[in-house]
Amino acid sequence: MAKRLDHVLVIDIESTCWDGGTPPRGEANDIIEIGLTPLELSSGRRLEKRSILVRPERSKVSPFCTQLTTLTQEQVDGGILFKDACKILETEYLSQERLWASFGDYDRRQFDKQCRDEGVRYPFGPSHLNVKTLCSIAKGLPTEVGLPQALALYGLKLEGTHHRGHDDAWNIAALLAEFLKRTRN
Repeated sequence: MAKRLDHVLVIDIESTCWDGGTPPRGEANDIIEIGLTPLELSSGRRLEKRSILVRPERSKVSPFCTQLTTLTQEQVDGGILFKDACKILETEYLSQERLWASFGDYDRRQFDKQCRDEGVRYPFGPSHLNVKTLCSIAKGLPTEVGLPQALALYGLKLEGTHHRGHDDAWNIAALLAEFLKRTRN
C-alpha cells in the first residue's frame, strides 16, 4: 500500500496518570483522550482540531490527572471504547496509510502497549514522526525541550490548554507546519 503524503496526522494523547507516576496496584495507564489535527502538507493548514474521549477500562482518573489535563472521570465515562477510537482513526482519517506525528515517543509507545494489552489492531502504519526530536536537532539543541519551549523557539505561542490532547495536537501541528515552511524556503 502506497503511503499518502497529503496530510500528516498529528496526534496527542492524554492517559490516566498519578502523582509519582506509578499506577495503583491493579491499574494500568489508559488512553483517555486522543487529540487529532490533520496537517495539510501542500498548504501547511491545520484542517481540524478534534478530541476523541476514551473511556478507561483498566484505571480511574486520579485527582492529579484531572489537575494536569482538566479531564474528569465523569467526562471520560462518556467516552467511547479504545478499540472504537482506533477504528475512527483508521476509517475516518486513513491512519494506516498516512504518516502520523506526535511530540515525543510516549504517544507511539502507549498506543503500541495498549493495543497489545487489549488485543486491538494498531491503528497506524509503520511511519511515525517524532516532532520533539526533529525540532530539537534542527535547532542544534543538546537535549529535547518541552512543547511550550519548542513553540517559543519557533516564534509560536501556545494556544489553548497544555495537556489537553486536542489543544496539544493543534499546537504540535503548528510547530510542524512552521518547521516545514522554514525547511522549504
